[in-house]
Amino acid sequence: MGMFDLEGRVAVVTGGNRGIGLGIARGLAKAGARVALWARDETRSAAACAELEALGAEALALRCDVSREEDVQEAARATLARFGRIDACFANAGYGAPANPLKLGLDDWRRLLAVNLDGAFLTLREAARHMVERGGGGKLVAISSISEIFGTPKQPHYAASKAALGALVRSFAVELARHDIQVNAIQPGWIVTDATAAALEHAPLNDAILRRTPARRWGTPEDLEGIAVYLASDASRFHTGDSIRIDGGYSVF
Repeated sequence: MGMFDLEGRVAVVTGGNRGIGLGIARGLAKAGARVALWARDETRSAAACAELEALGAEALALRCDVSREEDVQEAARATLARFGRIDACFANAGYGAPANPLKLGLDDWRRLLAVNLDGAFLTLREAARHMVERGGGGKLVAISSISEIFGTPKQPHYAASKAALGALVRSFAVELARHDIQVNAIQPGWIVTDATAAALEHAPLNDAILRRTPARRWGTPEDLEGIAVYLASDASRFHTGDSIRIDGGYSVF
């Protein structure tokens, strides 16, 4: 297990106080990493930190709206002040907002992309700046979605934001490879979270998802723990520019 050992390393997870982000943070904490959670909801972040500390990890909660450049820069400074380094950064913060594409206004379009795309760019950029400056490599991971590759009714802005992440990851991977920084994306499938509760409770949609998923179940945040540890560890030092699907086989059936 040595190559997956994150002891002494520091990981940032944006939106890491619930759902997929918290699942990722739990996996990193279990592998020995110190974890900084950047998120807007301070109450949820405090509870998430307590959970990570109960696993034996050192955790830090920082209020951060990733769509605001100054927030991201301040969160990076505060993380470095506390831990001294950032070894892995997971740009997870994002949201979906169902909308009729023919009625979707430009303000709503831009509001979502400001978080899902601009926020990921700002987060990964700040972490990359630090990694290049200190030397020694690092890991950058964007949390995308299978919406990147499938048509997504009533969420064109969400799908567009996730598709753009794939291009961003590939560009960063090429640019940063010379600094021994690996850049990848995770594409979760249907995962049980607060954000997907309505879909889970909608019987026809739930049935369609289960029929399409060879694993015959929804994923859980715990299903993201292993891939997060792999991408944050030395085991993935020659793996870069990729988008890895964690979807129970949904994409291939």
